[in-house]
Amino acid sequence: MSLWSTPPTPSATHSSPGGPGDSRAARAAWFAERFNALQENVEGFIRGKSSVVHLALVCMMAEGHLLLDDIPGVGKTSLAKAIANSMSGTMNRIQFTPDLLPSDVTGTQIWNASNQTFEFRPGAIFAHVVVGDEINRASPKTQSALLEVMEERQVTSDATPYLVPRPFIVIATQNPVEFDGTYHLPEAQIDRFMMRMSIGYPDHESEVDIIRNRSSGRSVDEVQPVLDVTTAQTMIAVARETYVAPPLHSYIVSICAATRKIPELRLGVSPRGTLALVVASQAYAAALGREFVTADDIKSVAPYVLSHRMLLNSEAELGGHTSASLLKQITSAVPVPDDRGR
Repeated sequence: MSLWSTPPTPSATHSSPGGPGDSRAARAAWFAERFNALQENVEGFIRGKSSVVHLALVCMMAEGHLLLDDIPGVGKTSLAKAIANSMSGTMNRIQFTPDLLPSDVTGTQIWNASNQTFEFRPGAIFAHVVVGDEINRASPKTQSALLEVMEERQVTSDATPYLVPRPFIVIATQNPVEFDGTYHLPEAQIDRFMMRMSIGYPDHESEVDIIRNRSSGRSVDEVQPVLDVTTAQTMIAVARETYVAPPLHSYIVSICAATRKIPELRLGVSPRGTLALVVASQAYAAALGREFVTADDIKSVAPYVLSHRMLLNSEAELGGHTSASLLKQITSAVPVPDDRGR
């Protein structure tokens, strides 16, 4: 089956999830085949970071936004560009700086002298994949311009909404150890990102491969697309079909609700985070070729979906706690349902 072909059409009636007569199994297999090809394409340039690439692509297929938060020089922008170049849709890269204006990102009204009217000129945000490099270097005013488009996937100018193309994902990077000329991302902005993760240093062999690629003149700009926009849109729809059993709905809500009650946190996970965990779990399961979500899928994506939405109080920070460690305690304490979703 070609990577560009459409998946099997769902039947009008469905048996139990995962059953032999259920077309969801065939569609999940179709999804996994294309997801693996996409991951291999990105890993052809991003070496030794299979789990990071896998989760980043899960985020894209869940139609979320990704924040890459790490030290300089570990390949944050290269990963973002490799993912963007693997899509045959439009891609824009925005280098965020203190003097960047909101209109540079979202667009502005331009006077057209020929017909004596104002016309909307789209900004750089109007693309399928938007790479936002060093997003924390933009002013708070420019950062706030992203709030609507990241959540609603539209830009409102002079009371008129303009839709961005679908699929739409913002892959942003920031450097957490250099604060000169930077602005802290507000919590409302961070909450718009479905996942937040770091890349870390490569292992020895992977770093050797990186040096070999650079010395031979290879560039991330050479990464070729393996998906078209239509296929990506269908993959997103297939991921959303992944079955989540009612006990797992309750399990997800219990985890998120627990973050709102523990004394170490001054702010727990919002309902937006709860929804993000569901959708990310669906895409994660589909990437593994399954048509249903398990509790292990939820646990696998929870640290990347929930941790950046948990704000510690000062006493917890002084006590050496982290949002990741507290989330691990919560997931260990919340009972896992026996029903795996079938």
